[in-house]
Amino acid sequence: MTDWQFSILVLTTICMAASGNVINDYFDIYIDRTNRPNLVVLDRIMPRKNAILIHVILTLTGIFMGLYIAFATRRATYVWLFLGIPTLLWFYSTRFKRQLLIGNIIVALLTAAMVYVVISVELSFIRQTGMDTTKSVGCIAAWTYTVGYTFFAFLCNLSREIIKDIEDIEGDKEYGCHTIPVILGVEYTKVIVSALHAMSIIMLWGVYYTSPSIQSHPFVELYLSVGLTIPIILNTLLLYKAREKKDFHQCSINSKYIMLIGVLSMLYFWLT
Repeated sequence: MTDWQFSILVLTTICMAASGNVINDYFDIYIDRTNRPNLVVLDRIMPRKNAILIHVILTLTGIFMGLYIAFATRRATYVWLFLGIPTLLWFYSTRFKRQLLIGNIIVALLTAAMVYVVISVELSFIRQTGMDTTKSVGCIAAWTYTVGYTFFAFLCNLSREIIKDIEDIEGDKEYGCHTIPVILGVEYTKVIVSALHAMSIIMLWGVYYTSPSIQSHPFVELYLSVGLTIPIILNTLLLYKAREKKDFHQCSINSKYIMLIGVLSMLYFWLT
C-alpha cells in the first residue's frame, strides 16, 4: 500500500468504530445513566437525535472509503466486509450485546479482524503486481506477527468486555441484559476472565518460542515479561480481590494499559 491507501484504511476503521460507539451510546442511554451518569453525553451535552445523524455520516464515510479499498485491490470480498461491519455493529447495539456472550465475542472478533485486514489488503495490492510472495521469508514473518497480534487482540478485548460487564452489572440487571455476570454471577465470571488471561500469556510465549524472527529481537523476553506477562498476572490478582464498582473499573483501565503495551510492541519490533 501507498501511504495514502494505508491512511484510507486507517480512517475507514476509525469511522466504523466511532459510528459503532455512537449508536451504542444512543441505544444504551438509560443503562448508562445508571452505570456511569457523569459520563453520559446524549441529552446532557448533545441532543439524542444528533447521534443518529453523526452515526449515519460516520458509517457512510467508512463504507465509501472501504469501497475504495475494495476497488483498488480488485477484491469483491472487501465490499461485503465493509458493508457487513456497520451492519453487525448496529445489531450488536440493538440486540446482541444484551445476550449471553454473543456481544462480547462480536466486539473482540471485530477488533481482531482489523489486525488481519491490514496484511490481507497489503498482500492483495502485491498480488496485482504478479509477484508470488506466499512462500517468501517476509510473508511468513508477516503472517506470524499478524496471527500473534490477532489472537492477542481477540483475547484481551474479550476479557476486557467481560470485565466491563461486571462493572456495569447494576444497570444491565435493571434493563434485562443477559450478560455473563448477570447469568452466572460475579465470582464465576472472574474465573472465566482469569482463564482468558492465562490463554493470553500462553499465546504470547507460544508465538515467541515458535518464531525465530521474534526471538531475534534484543530484550524481547524482557518486553514480554515486564510489559505484558506481569501486568496480566497482576490484573488477574486485582480482579480476584475486587468487590466494588471502582475496583472493576480499575481492572478495566489496566486492561487498556495491557492492550496499549501490546500495540506499542509493533513500534518496538520495527525499531529493533
